[in-house]
Amino acid sequence: MQLRKFLWGILVDLYPCYLRWRYGMDIGRNCRISWKAHLDKSINPKGIHIGDNTWVLSGAMILAHDHCRSLKADTYIGANCVIGVRSIIMLGLMIGNQVVIGGGSVVTKDIQSNCIAAGNPAKVLKENVNILNGKILMNR
Repeated sequence: MQLRKFLWGILVDLYPCYLRWRYGMDIGRNCRISWKAHLDKSINPKGIHIGDNTWVLSGAMILAHDHCRSLKADTYIGANCVIGVRSIIMLGLMIGNQVVIGGGSVVTKDIQSNCIAAGNPAKVLKENVNILNGKILMNR
């Protein structure tokens, strides 16, 4: 069991390196990206920019192009963010630093820093939030 955890930890650490090397994505240090996350690798993979210490959870989808009209736009995700399970980040958006996107959310507009957003379409639910090592700290 310990060996399995150790090997899985190595694979999780190597996946962002693979995305940087193979697709030219701009991914910061200490990012955790699930193997089941869908990052736009087809037409505009260099249009995805992810900041340091950001977690992208299973089934999350980050887009950098439109499948219908062949539009390309860079998508920016700041540092210390958590992108929830099965959430969708549309192309050309900017998500600030220390943002939590709730699971199953569809983000269609820019999200400012230090907040929690969720829903379809995603709306800011809480502001003045800090994230430290994946843990949410609320400021009063």
